[in-house]
Amino acid sequence: MAHTRHAGTVLAFAAVTTLFFAWGFITSLVDPLVAAVKGIFSLTDVQAQASAFAFFFAYFVVSLPAAALVARLKSVNSILVALCTMIGGCLLMLAAANLANYWLVLFGLFVLAAGITVLQVAANPLAAALGDPRHSHLRLTLSQTFNSFGTFLGPLLGAHLFLEGVEVKPGTVISPAVRAEALAGIDMAYLWICGLIAALAVFFWLSRRVVERAAPPSGTTTGLLAAFTSKWALFGAAAIFLYVGAEVAIGTQMALFLNDNAIWGQSDAAFGIPLLGYAMGSDGVPGVSLQEAGKAVAFYWGGAMVGRAIGSALLARLPAAPLLAVFTVVAAAMCLYVALVGGVSAGFVALSIGLFNSIMFPVIFTLTLERSDASAESTSGLLCTAIVGGAIVPLLVGLVSQSSGYAFALVVPAACYVLLTVFALAARRAPVVERDTAAVSIH
Repeated sequence: MAHTRHAGTVLAFAAVTTLFFAWGFITSLVDPLVAAVKGIFSLTDVQAQASAFAFFFAYFVVSLPAAALVARLKSVNSILVALCTMIGGCLLMLAAANLANYWLVLFGLFVLAAGITVLQVAANPLAAALGDPRHSHLRLTLSQTFNSFGTFLGPLLGAHLFLEGVEVKPGTVISPAVRAEALAGIDMAYLWICGLIAALAVFFWLSRRVVERAAPPSGTTTGLLAAFTSKWALFGAAAIFLYVGAEVAIGTQMALFLNDNAIWGQSDAAFGIPLLGYAMGSDGVPGVSLQEAGKAVAFYWGGAMVGRAIGSALLARLPAAPLLAVFTVVAAAMCLYVALVGGVSAGFVALSIGLFNSIMFPVIFTLTLERSDASAESTSGLLCTAIVGGAIVPLLVGLVSQSSGYAFALVVPAACYVLLTVFALAARRAPVVERDTAAVSIH
């Protein structure tokens, strides 16, 4: 019986982990999309960052209602609702591409992210709870590794489809043919994503009984605002706000940053790095084009994938809070190097920040769940609401980049990482709230 239950838990964890891959892939498409719409619709940096704002603002609007939905419908039904909502968002993106309407692009991104928000509220605590509670950090980090694999593939596909011939440097003009091709690429990407989400919904429907048997009991719909009275839930929400804001701001600006003449715009150094150069695919023109830079963004997210794989091993041996402190300090130092030193080397340093972003989200999430005296549903809902940092911080970075350049704008993420170090040090000293393990895990 114990062996059968363990096998069911492993299969449930595998099914949930496929969802992490899906939303990682879709989320990372926002990075090349920001660069594409800047050229397609002739936008400023801040206007282009409205794409990231529309996507991540959904977390602020939807997370707490999503927590109530998960508590009422349970995880599996909530995940199916989320996948259907994501299909609706994809259909709106198809309409936006065919009508060449930026406002519809923003609405489509909001609806798509609303579905992903429900998915995250349901899946993050579910992945953490499916097994021995002592290894919750490891399980969530392992799931996030597959999330990072999705974020690695997203920019490669997005840059290939969205950025062919698109340029945004001062003095460049995008031709009607290039504009039409970029819009057609957006249409194709979201058409395929719509089909893949539908297939994933069918897969999860077929796997629902396995997950339902292995999942811990859901909470009630009462007390979902209790996280606002928990010091650690609020502290963790602030940390998630800062982390997601920093990560998204760097990712959405990365293609524009690397394409800048002060970084790689007039250099072929990146093509000398075997794997990176191959993925970027030189067009034979000296310097790094916007499309080539967009493909390089995959290595920012790929660093997070590698870092999460390494982090999973480290978290099995080392305490989570001190490890988080080390990673945040290194990330802050790298941002400051980019902002203050610049040049070709800054491009390689910026791409490497993802390696140290790797464990931050899952470790912040689980550290907060352990220390919050509110329910897991309430705390998870508040933490996912705080992902709105991905809407706010990129706008601030866009404002700084317009006035002081793309490299110097990384002082904003640097400040976020410094504050995250404070969170990690505080978490190291804070006691874990004892809970009834029968209510949060299945052995």
